[in-house]
Amino acid sequence: MSGARTPGTRPADREVSRVRILRAAAEIAAESGYEGTTISKVTKRSGLPASSVYWFFRDKDHLIAEVIRHGFEQWISSQPRWERDPRDERPLAEGLRAILSRSVRSLPQTPDFLRIGQMLLLEAREVEPEARQYFLATRDEVASSIAAWFTSYFDAGLRARRPELARDLAHIVLAATDGLLFAHQIDDALDPDEFVEVVVAIVEQAVTSD
Repeated sequence: MSGARTPGTRPADREVSRVRILRAAAEIAAESGYEGTTISKVTKRSGLPASSVYWFFRDKDHLIAEVIRHGFEQWISSQPRWERDPRDERPLAEGLRAILSRSVRSLPQTPDFLRIGQMLLLEAREVEPEARQYFLATRDEVASSIAAWFTSYFDAGLRARRPELARDLAHIVLAATDGLLFAHQIDDALDPDEFVEVVVAIVEQAVTSD
């Protein structure tokens, strides 16, 4: 950005500074929400000057959007993939149970980007922040992956009769995990295995009812 001082000459140094800013902004936004996040708070917590922040990010909205992007990329790399090996002959229920059993156990350690994204979804503004748009796009990306995974289990007849089913099931999975995410903020005694069995039962019922 013109007029801003570069936070280092080597690419490695610049990346270290960028990540420090992203982590500081993520912590503040998770604590104080979008409105409560300011560049001055980010500079104080990161220990870097405002010129460094503006070197990487054009404004607060761009910064929060990048917080979500950075957090999502880190989080998704640690999650089980919604990709079915063609050689996998497990029934749908067993495959779904295996994926959810791994993924729901990461929710108690909720990544900051998920908290921030959920807050943005619940806040209405005349001008939709770039960060909110990006979070919605990441959710749509995940929903598409889950829907494709469900579709891989459907025969041609089911796909033709109920073309919307896979997408509907993907939304059910996302809605259920959203609920579990909120529930963990209230009661950390929830049994993840029971949650998984409920979701699997709902999916099985939806697929077999015609």
